[in-house]
Amino acid sequence: MTTGARKALGQACLAVAAGLTISASPVVANTASGQEIPVQPALPFPVPPAPPYLDTTFYQPDPARVAAAEPGEILTARQVNLANFWLIPLNVKAWQLSYRSTNTRGEPIAAVATVVVPQRPAPTGQRGLVSFQFAEDSLSINCAPSYTLQMGSLPNPLNAVISVEFAQVQAMLHLGHAVVMPDHQGPNAAYAAGPLGARITLDGIRAAERFEPAGLPGTDTRVTTWGYSGGAIPTAHAAELQPTYAPEINLVGTAAGGIMADVRMAVDYNNTTSLVGGLVIGGLLGVAREYPEVDQFMERYLNPFGKALRLVHENQCVALQAAAFPFVNLKGLFDYPGDPMRAPDMQAVLDELSLGNRGTPTSPLFLFESPFDEAMPINAVNNLYDTYCRDSNARVYYTRDLLSEHVIADAASIGTAAMWLNDRLNGIDIPPGCNNRDVLSAFLDPGSIQFFVNMIGQTLASTLGLPV
Repeated sequence: MTTGARKALGQACLAVAAGLTISASPVVANTASGQEIPVQPALPFPVPPAPPYLDTTFYQPDPARVAAAEPGEILTARQVNLANFWLIPLNVKAWQLSYRSTNTRGEPIAAVATVVVPQRPAPTGQRGLVSFQFAEDSLSINCAPSYTLQMGSLPNPLNAVISVEFAQVQAMLHLGHAVVMPDHQGPNAAYAAGPLGARITLDGIRAAERFEPAGLPGTDTRVTTWGYSGGAIPTAHAAELQPTYAPEINLVGTAAGGIMADVRMAVDYNNTTSLVGGLVIGGLLGVAREYPEVDQFMERYLNPFGKALRLVHENQCVALQAAAFPFVNLKGLFDYPGDPMRAPDMQAVLDELSLGNRGTPTSPLFLFESPFDEAMPINAVNNLYDTYCRDSNARVYYTRDLLSEHVIADAASIGTAAMWLNDRLNGIDIPPGCNNRDVLSAFLDPGSIQFFVNMIGQTLASTLGLPV
């Protein structure tokens, strides 16, 4: 790049950043109780955002105020500047909401989500909403997307997955849809605690629908959810919980891939054989943060090596989680007389963490998986498909990507998943029925490669300050 080009790019970035800050005039959002919440303006460029553990006013609001609110009620709101890879500003309208959610014990908790609205108009008469759950897979609140996606956040190469997946969010913005991105692991970074993430996800949708500056049509908003791998955990659980936990949400579709459908099978599958055994360890530790009985079991039965691994893993982001301790003997971390995953004390939690035990989601599902996934066993997803499809009202579309593994299956399915969700958001319904197929690669689906190429091009174009 020439000196003149670098100067022009720098000026464009500064102009976009300044423009985002200048436009951040205070507005008002109404909570469900009718209370007016002032929206704080974005930080002036180049002031960096504080990491969550130092930003206690926003991330840890008064517990009494949280308890007094209803699920999805907005507690605090602020405008933010988003960026690709921490520095390249994105020309969108973006806010962060602190809102009330509920943990798996029915207790009120505070949660955070980032709401993004594109500059372009909605493709139909009403703007749709995508709830995108990142594969956060971390044990620190500082690895959450609400911080990682802000311009000026500390560069963290150990948390690059969120920055990469952000291209998928931008693809949906370019289609004219709003996006909400919850910190679905909650205030304790409870990685892999799917039922918790589901509640935070559904309450994040509620909060986005109530947030007036987003311009959504309330509970009439057509909503879809999307997540892969660690992001599929809350996404799939949210689809199961939505009919009972948040029946007023107009959920019209869910796309989930790389799915951990059965925790017991996942541990068996990864025990001593997996390059990413560290991710499974992190998942067990994350679950222990949400379920006291699991924490007590681990405290009692982890052997000295297991306790040492726990100490190393605590508060780490996804890259270190994945790279540490390949081929680890997961069950060998416990001094338990038998299989720790079959211990009576663990069964109720493991049932709750596994999919298919709450009935079939009432909204359409698009599931995708590779038979050669090195982290998630395909048989568990096959069983989940069979379980759902025993319901005559099920609407499940399941793709097995034959020439992929865990990472490639995600990339190959982006176009197909996004186009499927786009149809649902544009009001194209699908009849009841189940369909499954085997494909060499989802890249070969009509329009898939073109969508993927366009997504990369649009993300690169956004670095020049072009409106999204």
